[in-house]
Amino acid sequence: MEEKIEVHGPTKVSGVLPVSGAKNSVLKLMAAALLAAGESTITNVPEIQDVTIMAELLRRLGCTVRYDPAQQTVDIDVPEVLGHQADYDLVRAMRASISVLGPLVARCHRAEVALPGGDAIGSRGLDMHRAGLEAMGAELSIEKGFLRASVAGNLRGTTYHLDYPSVGATENLMMAAALANGTTVLENAAREPEIVDIGRMIQAMGAHIDGLGTSTITVEGARKLHPVTHRTVPDRIVAGTWAFAAAVTGGRVEIQGAEPAHLTMVLEKLRAAGCTIDTSRGRFIVEGPERPHAINVSTLPYPGFPTDLQPFVVALNAVAQGSGMVTENVFEARWGFTAELERLGARVRLDGHHARVDGLPAHQLSGAPVEAKDIRAGAALAIVGMAATGVTEVSGVAHIDRGYEHFVERLSAAGASVERRIVGGLF
Repeated sequence: MEEKIEVHGPTKVSGVLPVSGAKNSVLKLMAAALLAAGESTITNVPEIQDVTIMAELLRRLGCTVRYDPAQQTVDIDVPEVLGHQADYDLVRAMRASISVLGPLVARCHRAEVALPGGDAIGSRGLDMHRAGLEAMGAELSIEKGFLRASVAGNLRGTTYHLDYPSVGATENLMMAAALANGTTVLENAAREPEIVDIGRMIQAMGAHIDGLGTSTITVEGARKLHPVTHRTVPDRIVAGTWAFAAAVTGGRVEIQGAEPAHLTMVLEKLRAAGCTIDTSRGRFIVEGPERPHAINVSTLPYPGFPTDLQPFVVALNAVAQGSGMVTENVFEARWGFTAELERLGARVRLDGHHARVDGLPAHQLSGAPVEAKDIRAGAALAIVGMAATGVTEVSGVAHIDRGYEHFVERLSAAGASVERRIVGGLF
């Protein structure tokens, strides 16, 4: 038996769509709670599968975790003595599990974290995580599928220049530095709103951090941190998804709970595609044109165009007037979903990390069975199915559930003809 999302098109997505806490932040906030013994509470938590996985990982480390999706809260009671091993069965399901590495080395002076899995969107090595922790005095090795780290006494402050503004490495090193002796300076650090969010939680726990939101972050380590209550920043990727749903289908959506300032580049591109956007009076409204104009996009670290929204640009260009060039500079293997998009009739030509998309009128795309290869690709395929003619069946629904809460229910409430179905297997 397999669960699929069945989409009937063409329909327009029009209505109110809410946004809760960011997936790319809340998982790391849960890891940051390990830095202080006692009970921390995280609010504005999305109801997604990855939160359940991270909660189980923290339980295996010795924490008591209460996840209440109805109240959008996670309470994490961290013991004085923590476990230090993150097992493969959980880490392989969610790459964000690697974010426990920094807190465990800082608190326990050792960690064993299985090498991660996650979405099949390209190489995301751990070289900068390792090099940064080694600069702080830790010894690291890979043995039997685990990244093992240890340090005699506390980590020590250092200056470390990241070869690339890696979000994961910046998070891990910032968390580790919060309990290090002395001052740590991270140069060429990531600047994403989720980095700022994690930094603010660590500040509230008692560490001193300067430079959040810039490329140089300075952390003065504390002897001891204390538990806190912290509200998760809104999910800019979910907000962007709803905005592209309106753009692709020619609908009109009011996005509630989002922060438009986190989507400046995205909104500029949507305006170029012909969308009308209103961010006045605390509202965030996107109205798509009858047919969008093709746009050229290159993904870059924040504040550039986010790689997580790249599949939606390809989706928009597939139904747009003209041709658009999309360049992927972050994850080289993120093009796997384009073969699925072509099953609907889209015209996509790949050349290295570039994709040229020649637009067709949406009614010339026809529904077909497709497979979600990762979280964002699955959502993008469903949205294209809403613009296409006929029935699109999206398999690999578990990927979508990892990043979107109530994906089907919310789009259905906004006018999409979409439902979950359980279908029989091949045999």
